[in-house]
Amino acid sequence: MYLLPNSQIFPDPQNATEEGLLAIGGDLTPRRLLEAYKQGIFPWYEGDIILWWCPDPRCVLFPEDLKINKTVRKLLKEEAFEFTTNTAFAKVIHHCKHIPREGQEGTWITSEMEDAYCRMHELGFAHSAEVWKDGELAGGLYGVRIGKVFYGESMFSFTSNASRYAFVKYVQQLKEEGVALIDCQVHTSYLESFGAKMVPRTDFIERLRSLI
Repeated sequence: MYLLPNSQIFPDPQNATEEGLLAIGGDLTPRRLLEAYKQGIFPWYEGDIILWWCPDPRCVLFPEDLKINKTVRKLLKEEAFEFTTNTAFAKVIHHCKHIPREGQEGTWITSEMEDAYCRMHELGFAHSAEVWKDGELAGGLYGVRIGKVFYGESMFSFTSNASRYAFVKYVQQLKEEGVALIDCQVHTSYLESFGAKMVPRTDFIERLRSLI
């Protein structure tokens, strides 16, 4: 389905393709992004085209299921990094956009997406978590929070285990703040190592309705 420029209406997420593709086109205005996230839909770019996705099953992390490996536990005990939130959002998303990733050519974070999520941050919906070493940004992550749900988007690391440290600290903080579900979008072994699991799309969407 092609999205109309002046309409915020998305098709039923249950009508997504087997790969999770739901719609094409539209824009990245805050209004459209919020409407998408509330329904469990998120954007990725393919070239200059916005593609909207809602995969089945969905990779999620329940904060109470967070797993912390021995290395990160040791770093936490030592307070190896300084942890902050929302102090360097623009830098975090910029580094997520440009950092090289194994097996990937280029990035799905276009300049349009970078600008859109910075705007979402200004409006209080997009958030970042940062870790610092000797006053320098060492790693971090960003995503969107609505109600009791945090939708993770991307993370980066310049120093070994910096992104793991940031992720663990932020999940712990989100749990304290009442967040009950962290959307990890698609499965990776990296996310699974933190305790993320796959749930049916119907279950995921049903949880959104009660948590937003």
